[in-house]
Amino acid sequence: MLENIAIILVNTTHPGNIGGVARAMKNMGLSDLRLVEPKIFPDEDAVARASGATDLLDSAGVFSSLVEALADCQLAVGTSARERHIPWPLINPRELAAIATPLPSSQKIAIVFGREDRGLTNEELQLCHHHVNIPTNEAFSSLNIAAAVQVITYELRMAALGLAEQAERPQWGTEWDIDLASHQELELLFEHLEKVLVDTEFLDPENPRQLMPRMRRLFMRAVPDKVEVNVLRGILKSVEKKITD
Repeated sequence: MLENIAIILVNTTHPGNIGGVARAMKNMGLSDLRLVEPKIFPDEDAVARASGATDLLDSAGVFSSLVEALADCQLAVGTSARERHIPWPLINPRELAAIATPLPSSQKIAIVFGREDRGLTNEELQLCHHHVNIPTNEAFSSLNIAAAVQVITYELRMAALGLAEQAERPQWGTEWDIDLASHQELELLFEHLEKVLVDTEFLDPENPRQLMPRMRRLFMRAVPDKVEVNVLRGILKSVEKKITD
């Protein structure tokens, strides 16, 4: 499971933090590092802070947008240190691990970390199914990005080890039979939904309010699989057909 988890850093300012994150990842057995428009990379400070995890720096993917970095991921979790205007499903690192570890090995999971000074934007967080928050001391809540990655990846590793132990015992029940929808498939669903809502005049593009973010939150909270997304797209096509006949 750990091999299928991507750590995504958005607009990292200090290259040393990228190296520190690579070291934290390798400590816990993760290897998929993705960078979205880093301010400085590659850099000697990143290599120095990596302390032997330079293979993760060498293989790191660099992307021009978070959407591009998430394209092949089925579950996206964004880190958030503060309350947002529109509440989103908020979990702690241990709850995140409990959600991520049972997923089939074919599913790609992304944990997204934002800028050192201000984190992720609302728009970036709305690309994620869940938001994860580390419950630090309220009197001193500032946490270095490498330390935050270490906390979250530790919980993921502990859950993975527990799952491995559990797999050795007799199991009952049926695993989920359909892969989760990819991030790209979800984005196409949201584009389709918005178009239909405008066409049926349910959504006023001149005064959209918070309708689409709330619809996005509804579907992301459900973490739909590929068949469920195809069914929803089919319903939207049916509506389009009716309103054009």
